[in-house]
Amino acid sequence: MRFLKTLALAAALFGAVGAASADTIVVGGKNYTEQQLMAEMTAQLLKAKGFEVDKRAGLGTAPLRQAQENGQVDVYWEYTGTSLITFNKLTDKLDAAATYAKVKELDAPKGLVWLTPSKANNTYAFAMRAADAKAKGITSISDLAAKIKGGDKLTFGSNAEFYARPDGLKPLEESYGFNFGRESVKRMDTGIVYQALKDGQVDVGLVFATDGRIPAFDFVVLTDDKGYFPTYAMTPVIRKQVLDANPSLAGILDGLSAKLDDQTMARLNASIDVDKKSVEDVATGFLKQQGLN
Repeated sequence: MRFLKTLALAAALFGAVGAASADTIVVGGKNYTEQQLMAEMTAQLLKAKGFEVDKRAGLGTAPLRQAQENGQVDVYWEYTGTSLITFNKLTDKLDAAATYAKVKELDAPKGLVWLTPSKANNTYAFAMRAADAKAKGITSISDLAAKIKGGDKLTFGSNAEFYARPDGLKPLEESYGFNFGRESVKRMDTGIVYQALKDGQVDVGLVFATDGRIPAFDFVVLTDDKGYFPTYAMTPVIRKQVLDANPSLAGILDGLSAKLDDQTMARLNASIDVDKKSVEDVATGFLKQQGLN
């Protein structure tokens, strides 16, 4: 049923694509806060630079990528790890630079150009309440591992997928040389992890690095000092045909990319999810603050 709804949404969003002007830049986006914000910022920025824009946000990852490969979407912000693992089916452990280079290489024959990646890396991360992390002297996952191996009993909140999957919790524990212990792992829905960590029901939580609740709830993200988690650098990806016809787009989009990092995206996401500001107002405010519109 969900798949059928996704197809229906795709048809609604792209069914009239033939009516768009050949000079119109079609900006796509996925169906969650960060992606809706990036689609809106990109649309506003391009309009400010004199382009006609058709914004089509609200799709799932696979339909959006397919729409871009089919020429129905010209540009959207994708994550390097998503292309590497989901689109290109590679599971190699690569650092950030190698991941970017590989997806750039693999997607080029498909007519897609990866521009300059931002410093926003929306990957899995471990988080703690800032006061607790400071009190315990924990700034990295290695620090956490040392505390647990030293006898500290710390509970971990995780979604069921990360707990069970072959590249999830167990191999991470093996990589860092520690074990929470079955009784110390609390499985729950992803969204509930943030509230459980905030309320002190768990000591450590599995989060996404650019989630707005991290700064809003005064969490600190532990450094993944062994580089276990894949890199998901948020990057503008554009069809080569469109870029060739409009070469100035590279500089415009790279200029926005340069303004984005984990802390910035978390703050902007929180403005929408926590402070309940509109996507449009947050996009406008950020572009104005950065002198981009």
